[in-house]
Amino acid sequence: MYGRDPWGGPLEINAADSITDDDRSRNLQEIDRSTHPRSLDATQQSWLLGPPVRKKKKYVDLGCILVSRKIFLWTLGTLLVTTFLAGSITMIVRHVPHHKHEKPQLDNYTLALNKTLLFFNAQKSGKLPKNNNVSWRRDSCMRDGKAPEDYLHLELIGGYYDAGDAIKFNFPMSYAMTMLSWSVIEFSAKYEAAGELDHVKELIKWGTDYFLKTFNSSADKITVMVSQVGSGDTRRGSVVHNDHYCWMRPEDIDYKRPVHTCYSRCSDLAAEMAAALASASIVFKDNRDYSKKLVHGAKTLFKYANAVKDSYNRPASEFYKSSLFWDELLWGGAWLYYATGNITYLDQVTSHDMARRAGAFWGGSYYGVPSWDNKLPGAQLLLTRLRLFISPGYPYEDMLSTFHNQTGVVMCSYLPYFKKFKRTKGGLIMLNHGDPQPLQYAANAAFLAALYSDYLEASDTPGWYCGPHFYSTDVLRDFAKSQVDYILGKNPRKMSYVVGFGHRYPKHVHHRGASIPKSLKKESCKGGWKWRDTKKNNPNTIVGAMVAGPDKHDGFHDLRTNYNYTEPTLAGNAGLVAALVALSGEKTLGAIDKNTMFSAVPPLTPATPPPPAPWTP
Repeated sequence: MYGRDPWGGPLEINAADSITDDDRSRNLQEIDRSTHPRSLDATQQSWLLGPPVRKKKKYVDLGCILVSRKIFLWTLGTLLVTTFLAGSITMIVRHVPHHKHEKPQLDNYTLALNKTLLFFNAQKSGKLPKNNNVSWRRDSCMRDGKAPEDYLHLELIGGYYDAGDAIKFNFPMSYAMTMLSWSVIEFSAKYEAAGELDHVKELIKWGTDYFLKTFNSSADKITVMVSQVGSGDTRRGSVVHNDHYCWMRPEDIDYKRPVHTCYSRCSDLAAEMAAALASASIVFKDNRDYSKKLVHGAKTLFKYANAVKDSYNRPASEFYKSSLFWDELLWGGAWLYYATGNITYLDQVTSHDMARRAGAFWGGSYYGVPSWDNKLPGAQLLLTRLRLFISPGYPYEDMLSTFHNQTGVVMCSYLPYFKKFKRTKGGLIMLNHGDPQPLQYAANAAFLAALYSDYLEASDTPGWYCGPHFYSTDVLRDFAKSQVDYILGKNPRKMSYVVGFGHRYPKHVHHRGASIPKSLKKESCKGGWKWRDTKKNNPNTIVGAMVAGPDKHDGFHDLRTNYNYTEPTLAGNAGLVAALVALSGEKTLGAIDKNTMFSAVPPLTPATPPPPAPWTP
């Protein structure tokens, strides 16, 4: 059967497709049933899209706050992992071997340096600073210079006591301050490494402050100066109460302390004090006002020394008698040139006449023996420094080369290969030819030798000649070490001659303050004799004091009554301090300061030498 398609085509109707009304009714019923929902399986349900179902968040109650359970678990897990990692790292660090970087131990020279400087604290006179670090010392001699008979009416409080007594000798005290200043100028880095730079500068200033009181330091010209405070004359059985007859602590002194003055003489003292002030002015160059004050005082003293040119006849006892004054003029003039840069001073100290009078060409048994009396070895080395590092040329070269050569000769005389000076079996050089108190000379020579070695190395010079033989700078350093080591205990007695250093050292030091208990009430002049004569150890340890030393056979008697063995001195200890700092520390640290010494010296242009004399037949 065909019918027409309303869209324009024939419509075929099969017979099989025709249905009856009953069939149509059944089909409609089935369609109606299909409209009712029926249950679906899980797979079928997953095919259907529907609105998202919101999950309910879970919280953890921490008491005061509610925290999301997810955040809480994450935080807790992070903490556990972090703790585990930290513990693991700690265990690894603890059990894995590693190198310990310990602070390097100080060498013996540095340890001894720390102690020897304390000796100067124990020797201070006047009102002591709070940090003086010597428990058995207090203010003393607070009326020096104020007695009615002291017509100068100067306030002379301060300074240093010379040795085991309470006399203030300006001459050796000046030398001691000059040596300390010289060592600071050359080795300030070593002092700083040892923690002693501020300390040693304070000690120098304690001395220079006192020197400025002993003359009119603000004037350009003077005619009088103080040379000494106190007296020690015990000749012909004198029983006058003074610093040698009495055995009293400085704090208890009640006897008269005369002030000794000097008119129209004492070039040696004035020039030595000028050296002390001039060298200290370089140490304190950063304190401009104080440095200028020191330089002015040094100029005034040196002008006085140059004008009078005469030795000083000290009081009758004459404990420190200078054999010459020309070496002090050479010494003081050299220091003033470095402190001022004034060429006038250089002209004077490089004159042939000055060198000849100072003994530069004499030789002799005491030539090259540095001490509070003999400044020539130090002055020649000081001027050799100028030639090595600046080399000013003509017209100074001739005399500077002579000083340089003579310095080499002195250094040769210290070596064991030559026989100018004898040695004890233990190796101590007998610079004073077997006389008592040898250590101060050995310490001074050790400083000069170590310093000359440093000068040569700093100028790229490997050594020097002793006649036809060449010696390296190490030989000089070995000599210096041998002498200082002897002082510190490497000797036949295995005794340190520095109190408080090592396990064995003198216990009966000839020293009033150290031998009388500080807890006692004031002892009378003769009441203290029992403390002088007792065989008991000193109740107070005078740390850092280098005693006079052994005899020429390495023998030593620890007797308080024998000052030739057991008395320390200001000048001797200053030389030891200088030697110790020169040898202390690593060699790389120990390079000298080449420039500070020349801080006031202007550039020098060598002059044109005169033409040679015309040739004549």
